[in-house]
Amino acid sequence: MRFTLAAIALSTALVLTSCKGGYSFTGGNVGDAKTMAVDFFDNNAQIVNPEASQWVTEAIKDIFVQQTPLELVQGPADMHIEGQIIEYSLRAQAARGQSEVAQMLFTIAIEVEFENFLEPENNFKSRFSRNRPYDADLNFSDIENELATEIIKELREDVLNKAIANW
Repeated sequence: MRFTLAAIALSTALVLTSCKGGYSFTGGNVGDAKTMAVDFFDNNAQIVNPEASQWVTEAIKDIFVQQTPLELVQGPADMHIEGQIIEYSLRAQAARGQSEVAQMLFTIAIEVEFENFLEPENNFKSRFSRNRPYDADLNFSDIENELATEIIKELREDVLNKAIANW
């Protein structure tokens, strides 16, 4: 029994280590790329949350590290992402009566430039935007971090999908 388990474990390890290619856990393909560089995302929105740049930058780094075989590096890399936060806004979405707001809409938009130095045909510059409605009776500062986290999670998935899944 021990021999059988050891043989299965060894076979599995050999199969996994001998797999070649740059497929990620998302089903995307990084090709022959081995490294990724992500620049800091400046916040150029009209409303500036001082933490938003860090949140977006780290979220994009994290998803590429977690869901691809790419190694995150500073400096020259096979793939490079840079961008900025271009919108961080609140606006009324639904009214309750003539002069009362019932629902607000919180939006974060980023502009991303992706370069794949090994496959330049996959380069892009795109705007990604996501939002969340919330009850206008709530204090935005009490829910801002939670809503921003949800939105940024979706934005980073959009960037990953466009960069390596070609969606």
